[in-house]
Amino acid sequence: MNTKLIQDRLAQFSLERDWDKFHAPKNLAIALSVECSELLEEFQWLTEEDSACVMNDPDQAARIRDELADITAYLLQLAGKLSVDLEDAVLKKIEKNAAKYPVEKFKGSAKKYNR
Repeated sequence: MNTKLIQDRLAQFSLERDWDKFHAPKNLAIALSVECSELLEEFQWLTEEDSACVMNDPDQAARIRDELADITAYLLQLAGKLSVDLEDAVLKKIEKNAAKYPVEKFKGSAKKYNR
């Protein structure tokens, strides 16, 4: 994914509509949370087995793709506003997690790290 290209397209879309004034980091973070909740709504009350098959229903699959796109768009806009290089941030977080959750201690375990 070319995040810079998408961020530029989102910024242009917002600029053309004079929406940038509404895109303070706080507002983008709230919008991101709302979109995540809308994605969760698609999975509410499903069994684990049903949740693994949601993309088999074309209507539900379309809604899930739309929610994932909304989440990604708001995340990219927020990262842009805060000058966060998401690729760098994710790679550094993977390194932190690798140190925090060494394979020999956590392989096959869902336990959360305790200090």
